[in-house]
Amino acid sequence: MIKFICYPRCSTCQKAKQWLDQKGIPYELRDIKENNPSFAELTQWHQMSGFPLRKFFNTSGLLYKSMELKMKLPTMGEEEQLKLLAQDGMLVKRPLLIGDDFVLTGFKESEWDKINL
Repeated sequence: MIKFICYPRCSTCQKAKQWLDQKGIPYELRDIKENNPSFAELTQWHQMSGFPLRKFFNTSGLLYKSMELKMKLPTMGEEEQLKLLAQDGMLVKRPLLIGDDFVLTGFKESEWDKINL
């Protein structure tokens, strides 16, 4: 089953959930604030996605900005960045849509339409 990892109060996550519901796509909902992805999950999803690791960071979030990560991330190794993401779900780009053979970060309807769900 597809995993839909979101922050329920996030308007983008709400739009993504509505998109899934309208298309009748079954999913397992997971609140990223209550159940943050683990280091192992993030590592697996990063490898599976083929995306640069920075695409997993919520760069518009308050925590990202308060930690001044824009300046710090370029000097950090991949493992250190993954450990940081695993510490707080608010650092992770959301929503995440995880399937058997794909990972999507953020909600862009055109990208989600390309996946055969």
